[in-house]
Amino acid sequence: MRYAPYEDRTDAGRALAAELKQESNIADALVLGLPRGGVPVAAEVAQVLDAPLDIVVVRKLGFPGHPETAMGAIASVGGTMELVQNMDVMAHLDRVEDGQTRYKETLAREKDELRRRDREYRAGRTPSEVRNRHVIVIDDGLATGASMRAAVAALSPLGPRRVTVAVPIASPRAVSQLLSLVDDVVCPWQPEDFRAVGEGYVSFDQTQDDEVRAHLTWANDPDAAGD
Repeated sequence: MRYAPYEDRTDAGRALAAELKQESNIADALVLGLPRGGVPVAAEVAQVLDAPLDIVVVRKLGFPGHPETAMGAIASVGGTMELVQNMDVMAHLDRVEDGQTRYKETLAREKDELRRRDREYRAGRTPSEVRNRHVIVIDDGLATGASMRAAVAALSPLGPRRVTVAVPIASPRAVSQLLSLVDDVVCPWQPEDFRAVGEGYVSFDQTQDDEVRAHLTWANDPDAAGD
């Protein structure tokens, strides 16, 4: 049986926070989690670092007939939406009947869903200011890294001073592709025989929307969260 270093996402967040606390430039850090699974991890990091918590909403673009295979991803931060494509996967669209049409339909559908989730999770809260801040972007793990690359692309026009990607587990390839896009990547576990993000966790239940909202409510208004 394969060893799993993290009990759950909260435990993974503690491990990431311990790594991040060793950095010297986190005094003004802003922690951004990728819903849904990245938010419990990010919430723990934000609490340990005493940093504000916000989100980067990302939607994966599933390949026609194989939705778990990402053609790319779109991300939104403060109204800025960016698209990142996995060109290795996009190259196979020509083998699919009406492949380009289905891609455009998928993109339009996921843009609508991204906007809906952004409104729902924020519940009227204004997005955090990113300009001139050290932004720590967190997910529960990276397989292809498409979602994280989209998140980073959405942040770039907003002028962060420094961007750190922090994840508990990732494929070595996903990490290597991010290194040229951000200032730092923190990832304690990068198994050479990586197969899936969930293999890093003993408990890897799907994070629900109400859990995302609860973390954001607590981070922004602890008194209201406790009512």
